[in-house]
Amino acid sequence: MQLSGNISKMHTHLNRGVAQYQLPIGDKLLSMNDLVGEEITLSFDQTIHCQNCGKQTNKSYSQGHCYPCSQKLASCDLCIMKPETCHYHLGTCREPQWGLDNCFSPHVIYLANSSGAKVGITRKRNIPSRWIDQGAINALPILEVDTRLKSGELEMALKQFVNDKTNWRQMLKNEVTSVDLLAIRDQLLSEIGNTIESTGAQTLDNEALEINYPVVEYPSKISSLNFDKTPTITGVLKGIKAQYLILESGVLNIRKFSGYNITITY
Repeated sequence: MQLSGNISKMHTHLNRGVAQYQLPIGDKLLSMNDLVGEEITLSFDQTIHCQNCGKQTNKSYSQGHCYPCSQKLASCDLCIMKPETCHYHLGTCREPQWGLDNCFSPHVIYLANSSGAKVGITRKRNIPSRWIDQGAINALPILEVDTRLKSGELEMALKQFVNDKTNWRQMLKNEVTSVDLLAIRDQLLSEIGNTIESTGAQTLDNEALEINYPVVEYPSKISSLNFDKTPTITGVLKGIKAQYLILESGVLNIRKFSGYNITITY
C-alpha cells in the first residue's frame, strides 16, 4: 500500500503503558505501530510546504515553516525554547492572543528519564505526549504553575542540580539506567524552596509513569538518515522511540522533516 502527502511530527498517546504513534501524511493518519517489523520505503519528492501558510518553500525553518512564518509566529520565537525569556509582559509578543492561550495556561515542571534524570516543562495538556516525544521511559510531574514564564524560572533553578538535556544517542540505543525519580524530586524541591514560594507553584504528589515503546530491536550504533541527502529510505522498521523511526539502515527523526512531501510504501 502507498500513502502520499506532507508529513508532520507523529501524534502520540499511551495505551496500556505502550506509546502509540500515528503519522500525519496528507489528510490521513497512519498507525506506525502496525508497521513495526515490516519493510517500508519513504520517498521524498523534493517538495516542502509550510505547515502554517501552506506555501511551497525551498527550505524548512523551525520544524516545518517557511522563512516568513518562522519570523512572525509566536510559536517559532526563541522564548518557546527558553521560557524564562517570555516577554509577553513587555508587550512584544509576536501574537498576543496566541500568547494568552498558550503561555497563560497551566504548565507542569517534570522529571524524566530518557538518558538519565532530566528536568523539563510542558503545558499540562501535553502530558504524556511530551514525555513520549523525548523517549522517556519514566516521567514524574513535580510542580504546577499558571504561566510559562514561571515554569521557566523554576526550570532554571532546578538546572543547577539536574540536567535539562537528553543524550539522544543513548536514548535510541536504550542505554538508560534506572533512577529513583521520587527520591530525586524530594531532594530537588528541598533546594529551591524560595523559587517555589516566589512563583506560587503547587507541589504535586504523583507516582512516576512508566512508558514502553514499540521496539523489537534497538540499534547498537546510531546512523542518522536525512531526506535531503537520501531522498529514498528503505528498510525494516525495527521500532519507534521519541519521534524517531528506527530502521535497519539508521534512524529517522520525523519531526525534523515536518512539511516534507513523502510517499510511504508498506
